[in-house]
Amino acid sequence: MTKTILILGSAPDATFARNLRGEWFGEIVAINNAWRIRSDWTHLVHAGDFPGERKPIAGHDQAVISYESYVPANNWFGGIVHAGATMAFTAAYWALECLRPDIMAFCGCDMIYDQKDGRSHSYGKGCADPLRPDPTLQSLEAKSNRLMLLAAAERCLCVNLSQLSRSRLTFPRLDAHRLSGECELVHAEGLQSISSRIGSVGMKRALTLETAMGMIAPSGDYWNHLDMLDPTAISVIDELWLSSVQSESSPHAIRSQIRRPRKGENPQPMRPGHRQDSVDRAPSGCEFVDRL
Repeated sequence: MTKTILILGSAPDATFARNLRGEWFGEIVAINNAWRIRSDWTHLVHAGDFPGERKPIAGHDQAVISYESYVPANNWFGGIVHAGATMAFTAAYWALECLRPDIMAFCGCDMIYDQKDGRSHSYGKGCADPLRPDPTLQSLEAKSNRLMLLAAAERCLCVNLSQLSRSRLTFPRLDAHRLSGECELVHAEGLQSISSRIGSVGMKRALTLETAMGMIAPSGDYWNHLDMLDPTAISVIDELWLSSVQSESSPHAIRSQIRRPRKGENPQPMRPGHRQDSVDRAPSGCEFVDRL
């Protein structure tokens, strides 16, 4: 069975998520204030400085996740510096590591803040956190490509359910209604599409440079170690991630008729450098790319 989770942000159109059927999702991961949009969220992932008075009282089947949990999860994927230090990416890497989904469907995470009605968030006017001057956020599109490709290596497909015309996320767009009864096909054709568009040379080099530069803050507090961060080097890596995915002929939908995997097929490219568990994982970035 294909496991789909919803990653819910607070963009103005995130209220669209209220119309999505709960049974389509194994878990619903709300980011910061997005827990207010749906009462059936299963996990709230909030920033370390999220005000206590804005936190909900978790129900019996709900969990509140902060940096104590999401920093270690991000570290398995190279750390927050390379992941991009804003909550859409931070929460997604946590979900990828801890929930192990087949599909991560994003809603309200477009990071577009120039809406005509003046609202930046579903609750009104808020801080455009991803646009702050920060060496880890020089290219949101590069960080989005990185997440999409590392998730694909886990056999997880990232899709964007947004109804906005623009997005800083580079994931393929998906009509949310396809999550009702078509998840297996969406998963298969989406991963096939991504695999066919990977620029493996750029991706290999990006992973190699990330490792070589060693710009990891294990506790997540990279702002206390800015002397170790080289914005120019991060920009070079960003350019490599940008070049690692070729454009789709139709970037707004997954619609190519890719066959379902035949019985017995089990391609399992995995992330680099992860701990060994029940699945045999690739030990290096190059092998990781080769197996996508």
